[in-house]
Amino acid sequence: MPRDLEVSNRLIVIPTEKALGAEIHGIDLRRIHAEEFEGIYRAWLHHQVLLFRGQQLSDDDLIAFSRRFGELDEAPIQESGRRFVEGHPEIYVVSNVIENGEPIGSLGAGEAVWHTDMSYIENPPKASILYALEVPPEGGNTYFCSMYRAYDCLPDEIKHRIAGLSLKHDATYKSGGYVRQGTAATDDPVHSPGNDHPLVCTHPETGRRLLYLGRRRNAYIRGLPLSESEALLDELWSYAGDEAFAWRTVWEVGDLVVWDNRCTMHRRDRFDESARRIMHRTQIRGRKF
Repeated sequence: MPRDLEVSNRLIVIPTEKALGAEIHGIDLRRIHAEEFEGIYRAWLHHQVLLFRGQQLSDDDLIAFSRRFGELDEAPIQESGRRFVEGHPEIYVVSNVIENGEPIGSLGAGEAVWHTDMSYIENPPKASILYALEVPPEGGNTYFCSMYRAYDCLPDEIKHRIAGLSLKHDATYKSGGYVRQGTAATDDPVHSPGNDHPLVCTHPETGRRLLYLGRRRNAYIRGLPLSESEALLDELWSYAGDEAFAWRTVWEVGDLVVWDNRCTMHRRDRFDESARRIMHRTQIRGRKF
């Protein structure tokens, strides 16, 4: 694919030249027509992650753009029992900021390990969209990896071993290591709560095969002794975490990133907890593989 790909008179797709990812130029997401969105959607399916810089979106604008990808999920309820953004139940706040003694968002300033969003539920989101309102001067960068490439590069022997196997995705811990609301801490992979998904999935729109791991902690391959499950998962994660399959974005205010949650994983660097980071996230409803 050429480095610059014209999709319409205004929209330009610039691949990252990594395993995944592209930056979109020439578009104000508040004002896009149907043909331009069709180009955006095709580029998203091809590149898995898209970055739009310099956007100036209200919460309503963010929701309107997100709905072009499909029906939105409502954001999880905050630990205090209220929603993060009153009047916008679709928006989840990712932030370390504390106001009036309460966090305004989730995940804090620590590292978030490799994960797929909400793979522990029966129907994980199809896509996630993250919009940067405030960013720290350094740190807090997000990395994405291609699970197409992770699967493609597996030795044939491993592909045969994992064909038809199901993985239990743990619902106990968030990607930042916190215990999820409504669950009790446990480090028992066999009996921890969660949902099962195939280890190898076929993308419903592209038809490509992918490795679907979710996150490492408390994961368990059904039907195997725990020791065998742990050893096989360690082997699979050694491929999934390969830097050759990854791309990093350094956030700027006004950035919007949309990723295909079905065929990518992502992680985040830690950053100085005295710095402010405020991101608004929406998620597009998915279906079980």
